[in-house]
Amino acid sequence: MTPAQYAGTIPWLLLSAAERDPDGTWLRSDAGEMTFAAAAAAVSVTAQALADAGVTPGDLVMLTAATTPQYLLCWLALTSMGAVAVAVNPRGTTTELAGLIGQVSPRAIITDAARADVVAAAAGLLGAGQGSDGQQASRTLDVHALVPPDWAEGAAMAAAAARAVFPAAPGPDDLAVLIPTSGTTGRSKLVMQTHRAYAMAGEGFPFWMELTAADRLMTTLPLFHVNAPAYSVMGSLACGAGLILADRFSASGFLNAARRHGATEFNAIGAMLEILMRQPERPDDADTPLRLCYTGPAPEQERQLEIEARFGLRIVVGYAMSESPYGLIWPRGTRPYGTLGAVRQHPYLGTVNEARVTDDDGRELPAGESGELQLRNPVLMKGYLGMPEETAAVLREDGWLRTGDLVTVNDDATYTFVSRVKEVIRRRGENLSPLEVEEALESHPAVQECAVVGVPSELSEEEVKAFLVAVPGAGLDFGELRSYAADRLAPFKVPRYWQQLAELPRTPTARIAKHRLPAGHPPEEFDADA
Repeated sequence: MTPAQYAGTIPWLLLSAAERDPDGTWLRSDAGEMTFAAAAAAVSVTAQALADAGVTPGDLVMLTAATTPQYLLCWLALTSMGAVAVAVNPRGTTTELAGLIGQVSPRAIITDAARADVVAAAAGLLGAGQGSDGQQASRTLDVHALVPPDWAEGAAMAAAAARAVFPAAPGPDDLAVLIPTSGTTGRSKLVMQTHRAYAMAGEGFPFWMELTAADRLMTTLPLFHVNAPAYSVMGSLACGAGLILADRFSASGFLNAARRHGATEFNAIGAMLEILMRQPERPDDADTPLRLCYTGPAPEQERQLEIEARFGLRIVVGYAMSESPYGLIWPRGTRPYGTLGAVRQHPYLGTVNEARVTDDDGRELPAGESGELQLRNPVLMKGYLGMPEETAAVLREDGWLRTGDLVTVNDDATYTFVSRVKEVIRRRGENLSPLEVEEALESHPAVQECAVVGVPSELSEEEVKAFLVAVPGAGLDFGELRSYAADRLAPFKVPRYWQQLAELPRTPTARIAKHRLPAGHPPEEFDADA
């Protein structure tokens, strides 16, 4: 394939896979299996059902339902017919859903029986029959009515596969999805991403990970974020690999699911790998087909080697975001421990992605100096829906995306994560990275995990506070922990405040949600200066 033949859309990847290997099994789940050709037919039939329900190209359609094959086929049908899929966390509250419905004013909402009451209640909060902008309220559609539960069975699907006529495909730069991102305050940001972004991510992922049609990619990640659809779903279509769809991540059942479905690769985010490592060790932990795991940020080298040895696989580290699925990744054949990797490129379009490290004034910094990572490539978001000021703050006029992450670039052109720009703590005239403090504290044998934040100081700037979760069965002695930290950190980095929690709050993708940590100074807090 040459750049001149590059089509760059989601339906093009699906149809190309079905044409190459129509009878090959693509989608696997505990509900059954489906070939590439049958999936293409099911998507076409579903797109027609959506059109019959009044959905037209360009319409925004919300999905909030459990992760099932039917859900995925609806997502593919929406994007293939030129509509825009707005996938929403099905575990969100009624108020959260109402807020998103008010922002989006979708033409329709696709849901399931378990979520129908919440959708109805959310719509009710916006007023009888009206959206927040005064438009007629969205029509609610049942995902299982659009794609019946017997989606992989019977002569009806075989007949549909034989006569399927796919809807006219959208263009590469047409809007494909809106991705709600976690915000600390106010409305959610809805990332506007294109077909080109998903197509290029899918084409790149197998190359970066050295995947082939013989592989089976298992995803336990939610389909309402960018990772699973862009890398696992699109990546499997691009290289003809199988896709294993699980409804959620279960640490106790993960390895057995990998064995049952023959999984060779999976993507891990947040604390997934650490959660797996906390499971009781068994002699057959490495006795699975799994050979690869994509994750980010990188575990410490020693810990990474422990994970790889226990489960008999190789970890590849990368960095990306909803605003750009092209970021950084470990180059093939390298093991740059502790880094986010180098700039990732497309396998046949050549150099399409640039990265730089800048200071607050936008001046590029040399190797070894900490600054904000910026990216420029063809798969940057179009912006945040209805938020021109927020868009302008991160998308520069010269085409560079401000990631909000502080990194250093190394002499080998890899990048090392330092901190989030907004998480940098200013204490006693010094800037410090919470990550450095967290890594020091988590090396203590009694600490399972921790989160470090800046809190207001009665003098000026900020004080450092550590929230800690103890290893099961262990006790936390804050005085001893403070001495432990003082032996490993500069004095201005040692936390003043310490508080133990049963668990840390997390986002739907298992990342620590620091904005949801308890505020104030409760009686059980330890103040090292008291």
